[in-house]
Amino acid sequence: MKRFAKIQASLMLLLACLVGSQAMAQNSEQSAVEAAELAVNNLLAAVRELRPYHDSDEDRYYRGIEEQVTEFVDFQQVAIGVMARYSRDASDAQIDAFAEKLRGTLTRFYGSALLEYGNQEIRYMPPEDPPEDPRAPTTVRLQIVGDGQRIDLQSAMFLNDEGEWKLRNLFVGGINLRRQYHSQFAALMSRHDNDIDAVIENWQ
Repeated sequence: MKRFAKIQASLMLLLACLVGSQAMAQNSEQSAVEAAELAVNNLLAAVRELRPYHDSDEDRYYRGIEEQVTEFVDFQQVAIGVMARYSRDASDAQIDAFAEKLRGTLTRFYGSALLEYGNQEIRYMPPEDPPEDPRAPTTVRLQIVGDGQRIDLQSAMFLNDEGEWKLRNLFVGGINLRRQYHSQFAALMSRHDNDIDAVIENWQ
């Protein structure tokens, strides 16, 4: 059960990698589902290549994971989304600092979780109500199957002006991840008297 929970956590990162995905820049006809599959497969390939370094050279493992994730994730946009209304009172320097903190903490946490991934089946489900326009916002549904359990994931995606698929939000087993991280940020803001610098310093 604990192992599958770690796999669930690792898949959160896989879907998070769709934020800022460059897949659409390479093929403007690619669907949201195809973009999702490409992003996930690229990260899993990197994990397989880097896994042997985790025990012998841990820093190299996490550097490699961070490099791979950074290709897909716009951490500044992630930071603004997590900060939500608080981002209006944050300076550009504070947003950049929080983005860097997220880059380090999330890569470390999910990079560890990815070690538990053992070729569980990933099913890419067709949209329930596909829009007539293939470039319209859509929801990508995935199922992760393993150890007699199943995880349902949904990612709300849209195309930006550059023709790149972007992630609006992610739901894992019905849990709204953006709301979860925002709740953590808001709780720290309350604890530290709305001092954004203190929140960034104490973010884990």
